[in-house]
Amino acid sequence: MRVAIIGGGFSGAAVAWHLAQLHRPERISISVIEPRPLLGGGLAYSSEEPSHRVNVPAVRMSMAPDDPQHFARWLTGSGELEHDPDAIWKNGDAFPRRRVFGRYVAEHLAPYLSSGLVRHLEGPAIRVTRETDGAGWTVHTSSGPVAADIVVLAATHPRPGVPNALASLTEAPGFIADPYASAALSGIGPDASVLIVGSGLTSADMVAELDRRGHRGRILTLSRHGLRSRGHPDVRGEPFGDFASAPAMTALGLLRTIRAMLAAARAANVNWQSVFDQLRLQGPVLWAALAPPERARLVRQLRVFWDVHRFRIAPQVAAVLDRRHATGTFATIAARLVASNDEDGSLAVSFQRRGQTRIETARFDAVINTTGPAHGQALQLNPALNSLAEGGLIRTDQYGLGIETSLDSRAIGLDGEAVATLLVAGPLARGTFGELMGLPEVARHAQAVAVEIAKLLATLPSAQAIGANAAHRSLAS
Repeated sequence: MRVAIIGGGFSGAAVAWHLAQLHRPERISISVIEPRPLLGGGLAYSSEEPSHRVNVPAVRMSMAPDDPQHFARWLTGSGELEHDPDAIWKNGDAFPRRRVFGRYVAEHLAPYLSSGLVRHLEGPAIRVTRETDGAGWTVHTSSGPVAADIVVLAATHPRPGVPNALASLTEAPGFIADPYASAALSGIGPDASVLIVGSGLTSADMVAELDRRGHRGRILTLSRHGLRSRGHPDVRGEPFGDFASAPAMTALGLLRTIRAMLAAARAANVNWQSVFDQLRLQGPVLWAALAPPERARLVRQLRVFWDVHRFRIAPQVAAVLDRRHATGTFATIAARLVASNDEDGSLAVSFQRRGQTRIETARFDAVINTTGPAHGQALQLNPALNSLAEGGLIRTDQYGLGIETSLDSRAIGLDGEAVATLLVAGPLARGTFGELMGLPEVARHAQAVAVEIAKLLATLPSAQAIGANAAHRSLAS
């Protein structure tokens, strides 16, 4: 049986790895379609920038959900920590560079690539079409068509959308629309004044990278709420609280429960991070308990607060932000963008601070867009997903987070029916599952998708029968 996985970042690579462990080469062939030269890195873990570090301790990162120390053991024996002593924080936790985690994933896939069980097709997926009898698929790539019986959509995060107020800067030399592009910051001088739009994880990475490059000018980060991603505790604790025994039925009820649990944690001398760790672990139960209107309310009103507490920055990055703030070269404000203009290389940006009526205009040498992946536009921006959407085989979930799926990760078509041989892995399925951005959750979901494919393999016709049918159709035509 032929499985085609579109996207070879962590989500797609993890699905391939789990699937390869479940089957022998004579039973299955796995093709991973990914433009990058190595599988496993993707957007998150292929950065060569030394200041870009994993955001959680190594002991909490693993391709194998049933073996939490999987990455930590590999890291200890890899020699990477010897070349990067700054990776070890003062509490003993390791926060290695992101590319190191990408290397870990690639090395674990390497034996299956060598054996031929997994194939890496280096190039983008351009279009996906379904056979007229519904018995198979063709993934059209830059290097030719790939036939498949099962397709897994594990596409990478879309590029950030450019806010309308910054549209006039898109051609300006100092405007960086895609902070993930190679050497995106290399043209920013050491004394340049910089505006970073967005104040989450990517924004923090940009500050850390600029600092490593010797930048000493002023940096202003701007976002609607002015909330900075939080850091890790000095002493890591166990998850605290119970949200799942009697899950809240409304977004407001969940907020009240969280506040009550935070108060209980303070009384017990437990840090708030432990409460959010428990929230993350019990997230699927909490999401499932909410009716769709309450889920939409949660996303609309509380998501930004969840993000800055859930997705924490590495302590090495937090230390840079704290140092720059103390010296007066870094600040964060809550404001909305109003307009922008390129005036002979000086980028003028107008904004309105939260709670004020006055509109301010400031000039910058560079503006960096870190508004986050445009998941709501993934079906329009990705040509392969767009072709499936135009064919009525996938649709955006009602929360604007990605692709609508069934509880067993099948894509839901425009007719409201699940497509049995089209699965979605990773963050694009979070409209169904809730928390699907953190690595532990993505790893568990990848494993679950592999199990679903294994079930399909037990029910679909044999590869020989499909091949015979294809040959018969070819002769008949």
